[in-house]
Amino acid sequence: MSAVATRPPRAGALTGTQKAAILCLALGAEASARILQQLGPEDVEQLSREIARTGMVPGETVDAVLLEYRDVLRTVEQNAEGGAEYARQMLETALGGARARSVFDRITKEPEEIGLSRFRRASPDVLHSVLRGEHPQTVALVLAHIAPKLASGVLEAMGPEQAGEVLFRIAQMERVSPEVLQMVEDSIGARADLTLSQAMTAAGGPGAAARMLNQLAGGRETVLLDAVGSRDSTVASAIRNLMFVFEDLLLLESRSMQRVLRDVDSKSLALALKAASDDLTKHIFANMSERAAGALREEMELLGPVKVRDVEAAHVTIVTVVRDLQEAGEIQVERGDDEVIA
Repeated sequence: MSAVATRPPRAGALTGTQKAAILCLALGAEASARILQQLGPEDVEQLSREIARTGMVPGETVDAVLLEYRDVLRTVEQNAEGGAEYARQMLETALGGARARSVFDRITKEPEEIGLSRFRRASPDVLHSVLRGEHPQTVALVLAHIAPKLASGVLEAMGPEQAGEVLFRIAQMERVSPEVLQMVEDSIGARADLTLSQAMTAAGGPGAAARMLNQLAGGRETVLLDAVGSRDSTVASAIRNLMFVFEDLLLLESRSMQRVLRDVDSKSLALALKAASDDLTKHIFANMSERAAGALREEMELLGPVKVRDVEAAHVTIVTVVRDLQEAGEIQVERGDDEVIA
């Protein structure tokens, strides 16, 4: 019977064999083979079995294991010949210069320098302050690699001209090399006690810009899109085609509309319809059962007067549902002229 790959437990609950398996996976097949050559037959069998059982390992678990081995290396360095320097030489022999440096850096970095935890927890105002004075391309690179909601908050804190410039660069961004990401990490980390994750991947392009704008409310997205249009109407058009605003629910055919409604709670929908056009309201009710439509009308009446910001927040919630379903390929948005956004 073949082994089934499983997700390992959190780092604190790992056995020694599980940690060794994760280390081997992080080092790669060639280096792992060199490690196995130093073990006895029983240990080789046990470790190989654990490697075969191991499925996807979360990045934070890998980091925790590497940090633990880092501490072991430090102990060896103090008590025996070799230690960290020996480990560096061994990795260079096994992996070659670039790969060895990458693995060795992960092992020898201090815990607080690894990952994006503080970066992700930063408020938009704090992150905006950190990025103030940076070149627009640097700002664009950072915003393209964080959550759209946080990125949109940073854009809101900027003036329209600066935000438009950054958004324009995000829309034009393609894949970014790890070397460039490392340079940005070093640059920002040296001044702001914030680091970019070594695991960052490219996330630019018109789609990234559209996702950020979809998080904005109160007409702010229109201002920023106009700012991009003043630079390049083609780029602005590409972003606009990938955006989805609340009134665009009218573009959903019945099946897609009904799919969206299944994922939207009644309170958000009732709030959102407080500021919807008559056409959109009719379209939504037409895709609900009589019972559900009646319950929604009753909930809208019970709400009474509502704050504009609450309505706008409900719009953003529903738009987010639509975008998620679009990206999952579960619905399509027909924009006319035979164009379909899947």
